[in-house]
Amino acid sequence: MTEQRKTFNHSMVYVFQQALNALQLGSIYALIALGYTMVYGILTMINFAHGDLFMIGAFFCFLIAFYLKLSFVPTLLLSMLGVACLGVIIERLAYKPLRKAPRVSAIITALGVGLFLENFTLALSPYPKHIPPLLENTTWTVGSLSLSSLQIIVIVLSLVLMLILDFIVQRTKAGMAMRAISWDKTIVPLMGVPVNKIISLTFAIGTGLGGAAGMMYALAYPVIDPYMGIMVGWKAFISAVVGGIGNIRGAMIGGFILGAVEIMVAAFFPSTYRDFVAFTLLLILLIVRPYGILGKPQPQKV
Repeated sequence: MTEQRKTFNHSMVYVFQQALNALQLGSIYALIALGYTMVYGILTMINFAHGDLFMIGAFFCFLIAFYLKLSFVPTLLLSMLGVACLGVIIERLAYKPLRKAPRVSAIITALGVGLFLENFTLALSPYPKHIPPLLENTTWTVGSLSLSSLQIIVIVLSLVLMLILDFIVQRTKAGMAMRAISWDKTIVPLMGVPVNKIISLTFAIGTGLGGAAGMMYALAYPVIDPYMGIMVGWKAFISAVVGGIGNIRGAMIGGFILGAVEIMVAAFFPSTYRDFVAFTLLLILLIVRPYGILGKPQPQKV
C-alpha cells in the first residue's frame, strides 16, 4: 500500500510539473494569438507576418541586452515599443492600401511581409543567437516539484499584460472604438471615430504583445534564430482559431489549451506526436465548432 501511495504521489508531482510547463508555454501562445485575433476582429484579415514579428521581438531583446546591456524591464519595454512601431509601419505601408482589395491580396501581402522579415533578419544574423541572462533564475524545489523564478515571471507577466489588454478593450474609449469598428467599419466614421488611428493602435498593441512574447520565449528557450517565428506563429494562429478568432478572451483560452495539449502529449507520448496532435485538434474543432470555443457565427449582412 505504501509503495502504491509513493507511485501515486510521484505521478501527481509529475503532472503538476507538466502543468507549470504548460502554463509557461500557453502564456506565450496566448500573447501571440491576441495579435492575430485583434487584427482579424477589426479588419477580418489574418496577419500571417505576426509570427515573424514575434521573432523580431526576440532579436530586439538580444540586441538591447547584448549591446545596451539594459536590465529586464527597460529591455521589455523597448522590445515591445520597437515591435509595435514596426507593426504600425507595416500596416500603413503594406496593409492600408489593400483594405478594399480582395481578401486574398492582403493574405499574399502578409505572407510576403513575413518572408521579407525572415530573410532580412537572416541576412543580418545568419546564425542562431544566445540571449544573455537578464534575470537571475532561481529554482525552488518542493519535494520533487521544481519551480523557477523565470517560470513565475513569464506566467505572471503574461497574465498581467492580458488583463491590461482586456481592460483597454472593455473599459476605455479606444477599446469601444475597436469594438465598434469590428462590428461595422462603414458606419463608425460617421460617428466621428478616427478609423485609421484606431486600426494603427490595434496593430501597435497586438504586435507589441507579440514582441513581449518574443522576449519571454527568448528568455525561457534562450537560443533564437530567424525562422523561429514560423512554427510558433502557426501554433498561435491555431490558438486564436480554437478560442474563436476575433474574440480576445477566446484567444487567451486557446493559447493555454494548446500549451497544455503540447506539453501533456510530449510528457506522456513520443514528442514527435506533439505537432500532429496540435494540428489534429484544429481540424476536429473546425469540423465540430467552426467558429471556436467563444466565437459566434458571423451574420451575413445584406
